[in-house]
Amino acid sequence: MTHTILISVDIEGVAGVFHPEQTRPGNGEYERARLWMTEEANAAIAGAFDGGAREVVVNDSHGSFRNMPAAKLDARARIVQGKPRYLSMVAGVERPGMVGVCMVGYHARAHAPGILAHTINSGAFAGIRIGDEWQSEATLYGALAGEYGVPVLMASGDDAFIAETAPRLPGTVFVQTKEATGMHSGVSLSPEAACAAIREGVAHAVAQAADRRPAPLRISGPLQVELHTQTPAHADLFCQWPSFERVEGTVLRFDAPTMEAAVRMLNCCSAMAMMLR
Repeated sequence: MTHTILISVDIEGVAGVFHPEQTRPGNGEYERARLWMTEEANAAIAGAFDGGAREVVVNDSHGSFRNMPAAKLDARARIVQGKPRYLSMVAGVERPGMVGVCMVGYHARAHAPGILAHTINSGAFAGIRIGDEWQSEATLYGALAGEYGVPVLMASGDDAFIAETAPRLPGTVFVQTKEATGMHSGVSLSPEAACAAIREGVAHAVAQAADRRPAPLRISGPLQVELHTQTPAHADLFCQWPSFERVEGTVLRFDAPTMEAAVRMLNCCSAMAMMLR
C-alpha cells in the first residue's frame, strides 16, 4: 500500500482541447473543456486508488486554479484550488507521506511545437532557461517536487509534450491523449478513451514497488535563471525588481538559491504582467 499521491491537472493537454478560447473562462467552449479536464482528473484519481494509494490530493493547476467544479470530482480525493500559493502547480507535494506526482493535461514549453505550447504565462514569457536547458512547466514543477524528494510518476498530454519531456523524466509513465499537427490543431482521443488510458497509466505508475519508481528530478541550486519575455515592455516591468539583470531587450537573468525560489519569482513576474494587459 502506497501513501499519498498528488495529481496536478492542467487543461491544454486534455483530450479535445486545441484553442485558447477553450482555456479561458466566460464562454461555452471553456465550460465544456473544464468538464473534460475534471473527467481526466477523476480518471487519474481512480487510477491512483486502483494502484494502491491511501490518499489522493488533486491540484487544480490551470489559470485561476479554480476550474474544476468541486462537486464533480471523485469524493475520495481532496482538492487544492485558488491562488496565490507558494508551490503553485504542485501545492500539496509538501504533505506528509507524499510518494509521487501525476501530471495530467500538460503541454510543451513556450515556442516549441505542440498544442497550446507555453511556459507559465503565454502572454509574457517566451522561454525560461536554467543552465543550458530550456524549461517547461513539467520540468520546473517536476524539479520543485524533486526538492521535496517526490518523483513524477506519470504525465499525460500530446506527442510533442511527451517527446520533449520524456528524456528529462526517465522512468515516468507517459500517456498520449492527442497528436499535435499545429499549435491550435491536432488529432485527439475521445474524452472517454483518454480517461481510460489515463486511469490505466496512473494505476500502473502508482502500483510500482518503491524501488522501481523513477528518481525525483533534481536541478540543484544555486540557479541562474534566464527569462525571455514576449515584449520589451515586459522586460521593463520585471526589471523593476532590483535582483533582475537585463541582458538584452527581452532577455533577463536572476539568481535563485533553489527551484522553489525560482518558481516563486517567476510566478510573481507572471502576476505583475497583468498590468500590461
